[in-house]
Amino acid sequence: MGGPPGPPAPQVIQLRQNVRKNPHSPRFEAIAKTIDKDTTLDIASALAEVKKTATAKFVESVDLAVVLGIDPKKGDQNVRGITNLPFGTGKIRKVAVLAKGDLATQAEAAGADTVGGDDLIAKIQGGFRDFDVLLATEEMAPQIGKIGRILGPRTPNKRNGTVTNNVGTAVKEIKGATRVEYRADKAGIVHMSIGKVSFTEEQLLENFKAGLGALLKAKPPTAKGKYVKSITVSATMGPGIPVETSSASKLAG
Repeated sequence: MGGPPGPPAPQVIQLRQNVRKNPHSPRFEAIAKTIDKDTTLDIASALAEVKKTATAKFVESVDLAVVLGIDPKKGDQNVRGITNLPFGTGKIRKVAVLAKGDLATQAEAAGADTVGGDDLIAKIQGGFRDFDVLLATEEMAPQIGKIGRILGPRTPNKRNGTVTNNVGTAVKEIKGATRVEYRADKAGIVHMSIGKVSFTEEQLLENFKAGLGALLKAKPPTAKGKYVKSITVSATMGPGIPVETSSASKLAG
């Protein structure tokens, strides 16, 4: 039997250091050098820059990131909700619905990919995960606890509008990609998709106004100081473009 492995060779150590120092691709690094991180742009100019930076071999999404002046550790400062974007996100999403009777029929008519009651719960318990969003009617809400641990953040709840009896409208909004959910993470940052780089700048601007407007309306009464601390927009594989917060907030508010 041999002894414990010795230290890695110097070239291996150097390779690991290079990986840590250069987490991005050469393409990304080249694009990032064209962006002045210390200069904020008006939102229209920022969106135009985002479209220029989208050079990946697929149609990239346009992502909005907003750093909020909140304390995420305090329950009364948890910024979370849903909003509708005028032009949608451009993403196709699969929707499953926990419903029975007439509401199940409504969900099916609205285009839900999977509809069921106790049978769907059993299916999920057995490993079924072929959906992006799970809705539940109020009648089925007491049964959600059976699958809460399995679903994690995809568990339906009233706060984000996924427990509702208005399932027909909810399914249409989600399938049409107009409904988006937002939630501040542990660092107080909200990430939201506001469309695709294939959208016109006017469409992206309207979606931006709707998304940021929803965050402004969701400001917790207990939040102190500056609420919107910074805003960036980016393509999926591109660098963040800093946005001027005051003018953007006025535009969205």
